Amino acid sequence: MLAYALTIFLSAFLLFQVQPLIARMILPWFGGSAAVWTTCMLFFQLVLLAGYLYSHWGVRYLSPRRQAALHIGLLTISLALLPITPGANWKPGPGDNPSAAILLLLTACVGLPYFLLSTTSPLLQSWYSRSGKGVLPYRLFALSNLGSLLALVTYPFVVEPLLPARTQGLVWSCSYGIFAALCGLTTWLSTRRQQASVDTTEGNEDPGPPPTLSRHILWASLAALPSALLLSVTNHLTQDVAAMPFLWIVPLTLYLLSFIFCFDATGWYQRGAYLAMLPVSLLWMAYALDKGTEDMNVRLLLGAFSGAFFITCMVCHGEMVRLKPHPGYLTSFYLMLSVGGAAGGVFVGLVAPYLFPANFEFPIAIVLCALMLVWLLVQEPGSKYYENWTSLPVLAVMAATLALCFYLGRTLRENVHDYKLIQRNFYGVLRVRESGTPADWDGYRTLLHGSINHGEQWTHPSRRRDPLTYYCPDSGVGRSIRTRKPQTPQKVAVFGLGAGSIAGYGRPGDTYRFYEINPLVERLARSEFFYLPEARAKIEVAMGDARLSLESEARQNFDVLAVDCFSGDSIPVHLLTLEAVKLYFEHLKPQGVLAVHVSNRFLELEPVLAKIAAALGKAVILVETEEEEGDESNCFGTSWVLLANHKEVFEQDPIRGSGKPLEAKAGMPLWTDGYSSLFRILK
Repeated sequence: MLAYALTIFLSAFLLFQVQPLIARMILPWFGGSAAVWTTCMLFFQLVLLAGYLYSHWGVRYLSPRRQAALHIGLLTISLALLPITPGANWKPGPGDNPSAAILLLLTACVGLPYFLLSTTSPLLQSWYSRSGKGVLPYRLFALSNLGSLLALVTYPFVVEPLLPARTQGLVWSCSYGIFAALCGLTTWLSTRRQQASVDTTEGNEDPGPPPTLSRHILWASLAALPSALLLSVTNHLTQDVAAMPFLWIVPLTLYLLSFIFCFDATGWYQRGAYLAMLPVSLLWMAYALDKGTEDMNVRLLLGAFSGAFFITCMVCHGEMVRLKPHPGYLTSFYLMLSVGGAAGGVFVGLVAPYLFPANFEFPIAIVLCALMLVWLLVQEPGSKYYENWTSLPVLAVMAATLALCFYLGRTLRENVHDYKLIQRNFYGVLRVRESGTPADWDGYRTLLHGSINHGEQWTHPSRRRDPLTYYCPDSGVGRSIRTRKPQTPQKVAVFGLGAGSIAGYGRPGDTYRFYEINPLVERLARSEFFYLPEARAKIEVAMGDARLSLESEARQNFDVLAVDCFSGDSIPVHLLTLEAVKLYFEHLKPQGVLAVHVSNRFLELEPVLAKIAAALGKAVILVETEEEEGDESNCFGTSWVLLANHKEVFEQDPIRGSGKPLEAKAGMPLWTDGYSSLFRILK
């Protein structure tokens, strides 16, 4: 038992350690978007499905000796693919499809090791049950999820803060080598034990008739619903509720906890209590989805979604355990579990972004959970309401489900009808909202990405060139641009296009070069806003990751380089490292200014830049503005950090006297391409 437990625990730990590890490595190449996490999660669900399919096929069609020979051979081959660190040749080009590029990269770099890790739990549980020693092989699945949970929690708190990215990859690769050796040994021992137990009564216990097709479909459905909810809740929390880093950890932790509790076989899942709580949880989640951040406290929203999501997972996973088959059919059970998990992930990660203009998959998943409850009440043999559609509890649940459908339908309609336009792609949902009409003096348009304002513009023809929100004349970037000399052409670079607000400063002869990774942003900036079409300066837009684009260009000699990518949740940390800032100054004139927008509700980015400035010997100040009560100028309170080669640059008007020096904090680590930790700068 010890060998099985150690191997399963280590495989699960490595399985979930490699997910944030490899995602962190490739995150800079795809703009630091939160969608990178979703795509990685989808990849791992698909490979998990392949691993469970392999396990089921091997147990069903191969003898124990052939299973062992094949598995040990694959383990040996996988060692030749280490270490897992992806090379620079995997960096995407400007026109590459990000989803396809991520999936291909992950397949080549971690595909086979992850595949073999995913096979460990179902294979060893099956071998354990057939060795004549296993009574509770399903309990090993709870141990597997405990290892997964520990890996998930320790990565951001222990591994990432202490080890550079490349070292993380090397340590993981060495640990995988230990796993391969342990798994090979356990495989060999298991083969001997299976062979020795062939003639025993316990080893040849009649498993009974195989599960029906409808039972397989039910298993897959019960796995698909929490998987779809996992990604839907994560997307909603990180994009529409609170742009808080690492918020994706909370739903995934609850998801894994439900597996641990349900498969532990100690009575954690009390069917009557949880089935009674499920309708209330779904209605509460629908209510919280409808009210949003304007009418509900953010902490209350987070608690509502987290609690309701956990109860839903407990019901789905608890019902799976209640309906689990004899251990002789264990691999088919896990195969359906992975089929459902992958189906839910594909629906949310691949289908929904191209099928729905907004986050419609979330309410759809809630309704499907309600329908599943009805099914469990009236179609599952053993239920006291079995095939009794007219009983009062069943009619009440059906009425609540119908009301839920109408309520969520109204919510979806209200969430989209106030916007002039809503479009969606890999990088998320973009919405354009119009206040007033173009003829109104105070009419304006707003570009939103989730809950983040990406720029506003007056729509009255006389005011269209006025930069608003974070880019007003008194902001750090506004003051930096206004140091320009009359009749002298100015060259400005901006990381992050948004509505194109900074282009409002452009004069004839100036050049404004925007770096933008999301093609939909450029399309909306040109079709729905006026900054770019009516700009007096020459406008250039370079598509792709800003840093990768800049690395491939000849020296640009910018007067001002504005980095405006850090107001959201999954900030692109690769744009805020020592190496990145060195690159920026290579493209600035000697008297140029690097302006970094650091307004953020959850992260304190100033110490990071202060440390980098000290390491490079650059002058640095913080320029802060406040939004006055009742201010109708549409200028927000902002924080901009300005860096220059020497402090005399900050003596120019209108920068002079507007900022305060930034000193590097003692104990603050230097961010480099190999090391960065967002937990160290959480407010």
